[in-house]
Amino acid sequence: MHPDPLEFLYDYPEAADREIVGLVASSLAYGRVAQLLKSIRAVLDIIGPCPAEFVASATAGSLEKSLSGFKHRFTTGSQIAGLLVGVRGVVEKYGSLNGCFTSGMEPSEPTVLEAMHRFATELTVPGGCPSDFLLPSTAKGSACKRLNLYLRWMVRSDEVDPGGWNGVSPAALIVPLDTHMFRTGQAMGFTTRKTADIKAALEVTEGFRRIVPEDPVRYDFSLTRLGIRSESSLEEFLGGIEKTQG
Repeated sequence: MHPDPLEFLYDYPEAADREIVGLVASSLAYGRVAQLLKSIRAVLDIIGPCPAEFVASATAGSLEKSLSGFKHRFTTGSQIAGLLVGVRGVVEKYGSLNGCFTSGMEPSEPTVLEAMHRFATELTVPGGCPSDFLLPSTAKGSACKRLNLYLRWMVRSDEVDPGGWNGVSPAALIVPLDTHMFRTGQAMGFTTRKTADIKAALEVTEGFRRIVPEDPVRYDFSLTRLGIRSESSLEEFLGGIEKTQG
């Protein structure tokens, strides 16, 4: 598993805690792996062993104060405090982040795309997360890689993803499109787009859905390992695909 921000979720057996830890970890999952793991740990040390209780009892002022010294690249402690304020409001309204997300799911929608937009909106108003970078909108074309990563962690349940959510089908998930998955999708002929945007993410997802209709993000973890673990080679893998197709 190591190094991966997902590893932090294994320390929280309660879904109410895990869904908050997962949102924090996925929001900070950008940049060098070693640094993002350090940053996630710093936030988790502040919110303590029972994140759900901490967030429920915290005020906007206390969160700002607790996180005042935090910084992860473009993300400030104030932005993380805003995210947690949004979490507290959502949990008060829906009972959980899971409840909020499923309330935005429509049976007729083939993917979580629209529910993601509603979820991010709920977390940002009123007085919630002030950063479009932490919770980008699909309406602006973003692939929302980190939010899709979060959904993979919370919806799927196997030897890798711990799960904890119900009411969302793995079949509706969208591939968390980072650089590695984008290049893989291009090499496999799933997309010809030049930009790793939400349209590309949907095309790559559809490509994997043709292979595994009930679980199109099943291979996300394994494939992204190729670009992270030193003993693996993404270039060799992609070269093998191109040679086979050629």
